[in-house]
Amino acid sequence: MTDEEWAVVRDAMPVPAWLEGRGGQPEGYCHRQMLDAIFYVTDNGIKWRSLPVDYPAWDRVYAYFRRWRRAGLAREFHDRLRGRVREAEGRQPEPTAAIIDSQSVKGASSVPAASRGYDGGKKINGRRRHVITDSIGLVLMVLVTAGHVTDRQAARVMLPHLRARFRTITLVWADGGYTGRLVDWAKEKLQLTLEIVKRSDDMKGFVVLPRRWVVERTLGWLMRSRRLVRDFETLPASSEAFIYFSQAMLMSRRLARTASRPRQERSQWTAAA
Repeated sequence: MTDEEWAVVRDAMPVPAWLEGRGGQPEGYCHRQMLDAIFYVTDNGIKWRSLPVDYPAWDRVYAYFRRWRRAGLAREFHDRLRGRVREAEGRQPEPTAAIIDSQSVKGASSVPAASRGYDGGKKINGRRRHVITDSIGLVLMVLVTAGHVTDRQAARVMLPHLRARFRTITLVWADGGYTGRLVDWAKEKLQLTLEIVKRSDDMKGFVVLPRRWVVERTLGWLMRSRRLVRDFETLPASSEAFIYFSQAMLMSRRLARTASRPRQERSQWTAAA
């Protein structure tokens, strides 16, 4: 991370208990080094044991990652950055609409048989990432399942949690994989409008579909992190944590650019004057 990115990230990080006088032992490593190491693994797709010597010992970094995963801190950290990005874009921190979609990825040999499956539609043996984003493509919720879990099955699990966490959301756009009784169930049980954006039979080749392109772009963002090109994780919860860290990297860079832009514009204006 650059100094500008670290300034953004530091304000969004959860505060350790020992810094607030709530007990606990002070940590032996700098949080910036730990996050840099996790971001390095996420971005480059290396093994934990292959971390360069510039970072702390790999087992300490993995223990830090595992602690954040178990305590839900990766999602909390991500959500704080998301709220700041939305405010920087001139929007309210809480969204009022969302888009849902899924992505199937091949599973490595480290993925156990109990949490992997075969996606017959995509012809992929591995896992499926079910993602809900807001209207500008920022992730609201992630669920990693076996490849054979359908979109409708995952939506029945995710939508009640989405409604509980974001009470302002009343509209969700989806593709044809979510049609059927799920639409009526969401309306009756959750007071949530599930609007299906279908592809016309007359369309040929690649066509940008309204609203659906936003979540598809987010899925493309995930594939820029090499750790997410294939699912290597033994636990689905680790896959979800890496997705949150991947998006945290993207949002921290965006916020750092936004924060530094006024200074750059002022310096250019001064030089011109």
